[in-house]
Amino acid sequence: MIVDCHVNVYDDDMILPLFGAGAANAVPGGFKLKSDADTVYAAMKEVNKAIVFSLRYKDSAGIDGNDEVTARAVAKYPDKLVGFACIDPRMPDCMDLLVHAIEDLKLKGVKFGPIYNGVSLLDPRMTPIYAYLQKNNIPLTMHMGTTFGRNAPIDEGRPLNVDTVALRYPDLKMIMAHMAHPWYEECIVVARKQPNVYAEVSALHYRPWQFYNILICAQEYTIHNRHKIFWGTDFPFTTVGASIEGLKNINRQVEGTNLPRVSQETIDSILHSNPFEHWWHGGLKV
Repeated sequence: MIVDCHVNVYDDDMILPLFGAGAANAVPGGFKLKSDADTVYAAMKEVNKAIVFSLRYKDSAGIDGNDEVTARAVAKYPDKLVGFACIDPRMPDCMDLLVHAIEDLKLKGVKFGPIYNGVSLLDPRMTPIYAYLQKNNIPLTMHMGTTFGRNAPIDEGRPLNVDTVALRYPDLKMIMAHMAHPWYEECIVVARKQPNVYAEVSALHYRPWQFYNILICAQEYTIHNRHKIFWGTDFPFTTVGASIEGLKNINRQVEGTNLPRVSQETIDSILHSNPFEHWWHGGLKV
């Protein structure tokens, strides 16, 4: 089984000019921006399931999505897609929108980007959100790590605050996206010590040297085979095929050297990781 745990979905009119201006700084050539429900479904043909969410990042990344577009995508392709809500704690009706997304739209998790919304994980506005998620067995995926958006305060992307939140809310399942690059060592040590914290490798393969070091570090801290690291793409910012190939062939760059290898066990455990068995207490039937 292959599950893509990190897929963005939004309609064309949700892409703002700010996105194109910033994306060119991220990877050479920028990104293909289209990621509506039909495009996502076609792109996910190689995976069994995909977790999808929209983004409320209009003033930082330049995407102004909402939970309705996610719910429509899931309703159209229920065999493939599982939906997460998106939150912006700066919005006065954030909690009302969250309750609506979970209880009315039946979305199964939440996505939050502290760096994109400029809201620390320790901000008091997060307290009712954490309490609601923990009470209702709803996992929280967080964008951890840097980003290309000029208006995103970079310090909010560091993962050490996850450790504090995990202690305060021990039954809240939390997932650090992108292994918190470039602060992957902080990500790995937090995930190792906190039983309710996980990480995932989306959007890392196109920096292969960094990706290699991330996986070697995970092996050295022995979290590589304990259902702690999950696989995803971050579509449309990369593709399923490229993400699979990048993981499977991670050792090519160290051929002919004495550098350590990423084990086949590590590669297989990540590629075939199943969030539905671990991100919800008791699992999630999909």
